[in-house]
Amino acid sequence: MSASLPGSRELPQSQYDLKTYMGRVRHSVGMTDPSTLFAGSSGLEKAKRLVTEYKTGKTENMSPELWHAKKVVDSTLHPDTGEPVLLPFRMSSFVLSNLVVTAGMLQPGLSTLGTVGWQVANQSLNVAINTANANKSSPMTTADMAKSYAVAVSASCSVALGLNAVVPRLKVSPSARNILKRLVPFAAVASAGALNAYLMRRGEIVTGIDVKPVLSDAEKKKLQEEGKSERDVPSLGRSHKAAKLAVYETAASRVFNNSPIMILPAMGLYYIESKANWYKNILEKEFFKARPRARAALPIGINLGLIAATSFCALPLALAVFPQQQEISADKLEPEFHGKGGVDGKVIFNRGL
Repeated sequence: MSASLPGSRELPQSQYDLKTYMGRVRHSVGMTDPSTLFAGSSGLEKAKRLVTEYKTGKTENMSPELWHAKKVVDSTLHPDTGEPVLLPFRMSSFVLSNLVVTAGMLQPGLSTLGTVGWQVANQSLNVAINTANANKSSPMTTADMAKSYAVAVSASCSVALGLNAVVPRLKVSPSARNILKRLVPFAAVASAGALNAYLMRRGEIVTGIDVKPVLSDAEKKKLQEEGKSERDVPSLGRSHKAAKLAVYETAASRVFNNSPIMILPAMGLYYIESKANWYKNILEKEFFKARPRARAALPIGINLGLIAATSFCALPLALAVFPQQQEISADKLEPEFHGKGGVDGKVIFNRGL
């Protein structure tokens, strides 16, 4: 993240007002922009150089090129470590990485082994993303990570297999049963996604995370004059309550993200297959009549397209529900933090993504 680069002059946090939901949505659109993945190492180094020039005073004003450089840096570097997040696990790759697993889960006629295999793959991806983007002031031990991973995988597989067994027995119309079958993979993903986020970061609740006072403009200016940045401000200590808030909000954002993906594409595909004349006309063409595999693959392709479109829209909306750099009154934390807040008595911490 830009705060980890040399220089005492901090860049504006965003082009948008992060105190408002829509401002955070617009900011999150930039954070999740897949085009930043194509920057590569040379593009990242150029972006870091432009940001550093601003922070060291060589560049006076923000420009469109500098805003783009900040977007590349912020979407690539972890805010706590300043190190690049591995490409498949960045939030800008979140939708694309998940589409690979989604394509596997949507294969028709999956066996029990196939269902379990793709749920394991999905939870493995969730573990990697949650770990890569978590607050790094309280890293999990390998043993705790393995235990949490096993519980998350067991939960998702249990939900998927349980629903697969229950849905055919439900006394509902064939069309309703058809819709429910399509919701099964995503019901497993949605329920296990929140659990995964909690399990992979519950260690933060046990050890606490670093909180710092919110600085006034005068304090920020003084730091700049001393050649320091906000990263040099010492932590007030580790707060368990701040960690609990960070973990619970992240788990909730996973639910907000998965819910529309779980429902809207399935409903859209059902409508297309049952009501759309253009779809029926396509299936009547000789090409599809002569190729059963292509005919079977068509709805899967349409479903993936609907899922991709929904995912790209839902992710910024979900990430923006809670600020990443969370401010809270110090008096709402443990007694040792009371009265130690900065502006308006508040402290700040990295919630993670």
